[in-house]
Amino acid sequence: MPSSPPRHGEGRGRLQQWLPKLVLAPSFALLLFFVYGFIVWTSYISFTDSGMLPDYTWVGLEQWSKLWRSWTWGIALHNIWVFGLLYIVSCTVLGLLLAILLDQRIRAEGVLRTIYLYPMALSFIVTGTAWQWFLNPGLGLEKTMRELGWESFTFNWLINADMAIYTIVIAAVWQATGFIMAMFLAGLRGIDGEMIKAAQIDGAPTWKIYARIIIPQLRPVFLSAIVVLAHLAIKSFDLVVAMTGGGPGNSTAVPATFMYSYAFSRNEMGIAAASAVFMLAVIAALIVPYLYSELRGARS
Repeated sequence: MPSSPPRHGEGRGRLQQWLPKLVLAPSFALLLFFVYGFIVWTSYISFTDSGMLPDYTWVGLEQWSKLWRSWTWGIALHNIWVFGLLYIVSCTVLGLLLAILLDQRIRAEGVLRTIYLYPMALSFIVTGTAWQWFLNPGLGLEKTMRELGWESFTFNWLINADMAIYTIVIAAVWQATGFIMAMFLAGLRGIDGEMIKAAQIDGAPTWKIYARIIIPQLRPVFLSAIVVLAHLAIKSFDLVVAMTGGGPGNSTAVPATFMYSYAFSRNEMGIAAASAVFMLAVIAALIVPYLYSELRGARS
């Protein structure tokens, strides 16, 4: 007997099953090409004799050797270490304190939450430009204080090679603290209130409740915050360029500005590619274990 024609419902079900895949296929293909394809291309360039233009002559680890012999790269690594450590610690501590403040159910919580979160809505270029004006001795804080009568007031960190990196920290912390606060606030609101009430009934002081009950339960939030902040710190570029341009001298150079300088100013594409691959490896070393732990926790 001839087989019966497929039912209309079965064809419609197959269409509904394949339609999302067909819609996402172009975006997925573009993602593979423009993201992962260029990652592979950049990795290959880091092992070639590329200068101003790509040169696919294989030279092995020569570009990597030049990278690690460069004193500018050493300064960039030192700066990113100082910046990243202060940035992560400051944002985490301030974000947690602000979240604890807002968790007290204060009357102006909505307004304060909006104020704290607003800086994160700004681009790094806008933030860097605004803080560059504010900290510039000839335009901002120092000039204003002297015009108000405090003639001896001095705040020249922005043009001081020893202190300029800390101005980058100040601006970055100002922008990201509100976002970290929101993460901690969400974590605080997810803690079981019965445990806290039981501790209060037992007469435990507030600081001990936070230190021994609440904060230990925020370990996943701490991990997420550190990973996000470390990622932002490693790839920091816009903020540095807008505030100091990597100066004075190379005092605020970071790996991202080093890569840009060697790729577009010094015409050393191979060294720039090597520095980019190194930054990618560091970010992957932070994110991959985090994603693995999250997926493993979700499965369990």
